Amino acid sequence: MDFVARAPRIPAPGETVLGGDFRMLPGGKGANQANAAARLLRDGRVHMCGRVGYDAFADGLRASLAAAGVDTAFVTATQQAATGVAMIWLDEAGQNSILVAPGANLAVDRAFLEPLRPLFRRAACALFQLETPLDAVAYGLRIAREEGALTILDPAPAQPLPRELLEQVDLLTPNETEAAMLTGESDAEEALLAMGARGVVLKLGARGCSHAGMHVPGFAVDVVDTTAAGDTFNAALAVALAEEKEIAAALRFANAAAALSVTKLGAQTPAPSREEVDDYCSRLP
Repeated sequence: MDFVARAPRIPAPGETVLGGDFRMLPGGKGANQANAAARLLRDGRVHMCGRVGYDAFADGLRASLAAAGVDTAFVTATQQAATGVAMIWLDEAGQNSILVAPGANLAVDRAFLEPLRPLFRRAACALFQLETPLDAVAYGLRIAREEGALTILDPAPAQPLPRELLEQVDLLTPNETEAAMLTGESDAEEALLAMGARGVVLKLGARGCSHAGMHVPGFAVDVVDTTAAGDTFNAALAVALAEEKEIAAALRFANAAAALSVTKLGAQTPAPSREEVDDYCSRLP
């Protein structure tokens, strides 16, 4: 669950800033991506796999996903921890600073993932993030690839990643900050490939994205909130690749979906529908 507060600027360490409005909105990187993918997918089904606690937030988060068309059969409750939360500060330009308390997300482990093999076997794409334990992410990536799914990893929140994990990633999708943290080099795409990733899509914010030496420009929009732009991008990319679009067309589709997502407040509610993205793309030069 996202706790979102607006302020003139994001507080510096030790500073108190008088903010504006406050909202409590469904969030979580995996849930954001599942929500966006379900809104964008023409045919098929999106499954969300994860953990929540036994608390006031769990039912609301499941209901929000189900309302978008996500199958939540594999979102299970644990008594080990509370449902994960994020504290999000938004400045007047729509930029954000986020603190995540993972809670029940940390209860995702190999024992939770192993029964998902049949699900991965039926999947075109499997999306992963780093809000669950790294060992679970590595294991999930491995069994997803073993069962034939295309694996996409959003390496956020950024942390060092071992080569054996990266070798199970078909497409790694860092933003520039995450790429720099992972590599410490200016030519991040080449460095990430050398570290083991099979393919890299570098998210460049308003400038779009790049892949294999190809730059796909972004689209100019009025920015309200950038909170889940990267999640929407990943979801749209997965949907486009599942529909067997060429990579350039898939990246353009992902850029368009991400651009539309930042024109509204929140992480899941702003995710555009397929009709909205197709209509937007049809009007672009």
